[in-house]
Formats: sequence, C-alpha cells, structure tokens
Amino acid sequence: MSTPLSPGAFTFRPLDPLTDGELLHGWVTDPKAAFWMMRDHTVADVEREYMAIAAHEHHHARIGLYDGEPAFLMEHYDPSKVELVGLYEARPGDVGMHFLVAPTDTPVHGFTRAVITAVMAELFRDPATERVVVEPDVGNTAVHALNAAVGFEIAERIAKPEKDAYLSFCTRDQFHAATGAAR
Repeated sequence: MSTPLSPGAFTFRPLDPLTDGELLHGWVTDPKAAFWMMRDHTVADVEREYMAIAAHEHHHARIGLYDGEPAFLMEHYDPSKVELVGLYEARPGDVGMHFLVAPTDTPVHGFTRAVITAVMAELFRDPATERVVVEPDVGNTAVHALNAAVGFEIAERIAKPEKDAYLSFCTRDQFHAATGAAR
C-alpha cells in the first residue's frame, strides 16, 4: 500500500467464506480489530461466521480491493432485519454498514479515511440507499472520528447485547457535503 491514493484504486468483490477465511482470520484476530470481538476465533469459526452471512438474505459481505489487492472488509445489511431490530425506528432506504481495514506493517496516511469514503460511495451508488446506519462501540473513538469525517451524526447511545453503541446516521446529502464526493 505504498502507492499514492487515488479514488479509482478501490474496487469490491463478493466475499467467499472458504476461499477468504484464512485472510479474514488474520484481519479479525489482529489486536487492532478488537471491536470486531473475534480475537479468539479460529479460521473455522471465521469461515462459519461468514458462511452464515453469505446465506443470509439481508446481510452481505464484500472484500474491498486497493489496486487489485484485498485491503478491507465491508459488510452491509438491512438494519430492520439484522443487527438493529427493535433498537431504532428503521426507515425505507436505511442500510447498515460495518468496515474493517486489513492490518499492515506499512500504513499509508489517510488510507482508512479513503476506505470509509469508498465504502460510503459504494453504498450510495444504489439509488435505493437513502441513509447509512452504523452502531460502533462507544469506546471506538477512532471510528467515531472517521464516521464524522464522512458525514455521520450520532443520534443516540443504544444498548446492544454485545456492547453499548452510538447509533449514527448519514444521509446521501450529509455524505456529499462532508466529502465533496460527486453526486
């Protein structure tokens, strides 16, 4: 990832739980992925987790590529059916999102912000997406700053079974205003 960042360098492909299981295992068990709560998972555990997502009608996972190389994970889901059921009043056009940047020994300044911007642009590429919904752990200050940088606003603190989270929303207009991304 030593190449200078360029907007066209990011692409997405479907995640294959078996082919990508070992790769994902290295990402989700890294100390920097503590908020994914999978640090003690085996490769088989990760494969099972992502096979369940692949089989789910309302939850999807994709590998994000930077210059053709796997560099991040993106999950998107229908928050009225997965993750946030009963925790907020879902609207038509809401899409839930998680992302995880692969660990690296050679970090590139601004890369994670470029990733979340690419993820948001990809989600808003679907005209049915009106608003992106996230629920990061209240202690994940790094992701709160990234979310704010792309237009998210914290709506409220919610209690999920596995964590206390900040329910946050970003509309298409908020994203474009925060990032200057083309419409």
